Amino acid sequence: MLYPIFFEPDFKERVWGGTLLKDKLNKSIPFEHTGESWEVACHDNGDSVVRNGELKGKTLKEVLDNYSKELVGYKISSDDKFPLLIKFIDAKDKLSVQVHPEDEYAMKYENGELGKSEAWYILDAQPGAKLIAGLKDNVSKEDFTKALEEGNLEQVLNEVEVEAGDVINIPAGFVHAIEDGILLAEIQQNSDTTYRVYDWNRVGLDGNMRELHVEKSLDVIDFEGKHSKDVVTGLGIKDDESEIIYYVANKYFSLEKIGLKGKLKERTNNKFYIYMCISGSGKVVYNNIEYDFRVGDSFMIPASLGDYELEGDASLVKTYLPDIEKDVVSRLENAGYSREEIKSRVRIN
Repeated sequence: MLYPIFFEPDFKERVWGGTLLKDKLNKSIPFEHTGESWEVACHDNGDSVVRNGELKGKTLKEVLDNYSKELVGYKISSDDKFPLLIKFIDAKDKLSVQVHPEDEYAMKYENGELGKSEAWYILDAQPGAKLIAGLKDNVSKEDFTKALEEGNLEQVLNEVEVEAGDVINIPAGFVHAIEDGILLAEIQQNSDTTYRVYDWNRVGLDGNMRELHVEKSLDVIDFEGKHSKDVVTGLGIKDDESEIIYYVANKYFSLEKIGLKGKLKERTNNKFYIYMCISGSGKVVYNNIEYDFRVGDSFMIPASLGDYELEGDASLVKTYLPDIEKDVVSRLENAGYSREEIKSRVRIN
């Protein structure tokens, strides 16, 4: 019954959004300030709609209700949530300085919501574009609070210059912001919980100051410097003419990039996979049926499919729920990389 599933995007209007989702990803955006395209979502604030095949018109939640084990590889009960939320983000203007909670805090204070760890793949960036990634070294809670109160928060924030192809890991507790002139793909836990700690003193689309969450932010920010602030370099493995680059692998998701050249044989092994086409075009071949994709498309390979093939000339961001040792570390070791190289160049946590 199941097959490679393509989804209609769910667009979100944001004060900082622009038109790059149309200009770079061929999307028919509905707003002048389109900030987000929720590509694969099953959340109260956005539920993807299938655009192809027998399930066309069904929401992801409806598909899960009827085919959860076949779709994701395990049975989802009424209390469980689909684990991932996949987006494209266009930051014409800078986003708020923000932080996300871990699961335990979110469960307690956000009505059972999940925490939010995420990672970004930069698709396009204006020359000199920057992100805020963590705090400067040795910034304490007291330092941060004082800078916030005095209007000097930028002095304690760590900025990183980025360009197309860069990857940034954003664990829960990590202060961050996308600054202006950046288009990116975001892989994250299935959560819409964001604590804004600072918003550049601007008003929202409704003309009012946007809500801040300073107290909760101070509760969850990592002031111990546990997380790397660097761009993730990743490690690649060749597969014929194609290359798979491993960037992030944690208990919530992986982030990999496939440079597809020609044909690449894949197998689900009772896992579901989500792909975002970020350049070029190609097709998925399953059960002798071809499913075309192009830049801007996102699609899901259900866990029950088994063997399938990717074919074309394209770049794809790939995510799934990894067995870190089996799916990432062992594969990289078998390709000749040492544990030290893997630890330094892939964000495994």
